Amino acid sequence: TEVTEKLEEVVMIWTKQIRQVLVESEQIRREADDVGPSAELEHWKSRMSSFNSLLDEIKSSRVKKIISILQAARSKTLKQWKELDGRITIAANEAKDNVRYLYTLDKFFGPLANASPVMMEHIPSLMNTICMIYCTSPYYNTSEHMTSLFLKITNQMINTCKTYLCEG
Repeated sequence: TEVTEKLEEVVMIWTKQIRQVLVESEQIRREADDVGPSAELEHWKSRMSSFNSLLDEIKSSRVKKIISILQAARSKTLKQWKELDGRITIAANEAKDNVRYLYTLDKFFGPLANASPVMMEHIPSLMNTICMIYCTSPYYNTSEHMTSLFLKITNQMINTCKTYLCEG
């Protein structure tokens, strides 16, 4: 039981740390007012990397051994652990899925950033791709995500037009 108590303390520390990571990931992002759409892709790539690293750690043999010992001891700490493990898995899947979908938009980010209002020819294809993402993505099809993406695309278009006007 002494070993079990020590292992439970370790799992409680991990639980606290994982909760902190989840809380931070759910906070509202602070970004510059004129940030473009490539920032959206970078955000999700960074989040995917963080959550995949966390998943790798959770699935390591050291952690699995501790969890199996606590399972054998019928520890009460495992209920919280399993809930957090599930939330981490969902967050990692969301980030991976969002990166995959946002990469389909990546080809439009270059033309949007070019210093010429000729970008208009790319808008119908861009909108079709966004519509596809909205209709098929299990995670990215929220009002919050779509608003953020449209805001960044609009920012990029405004910046491109400003650059064109100032250099013209």
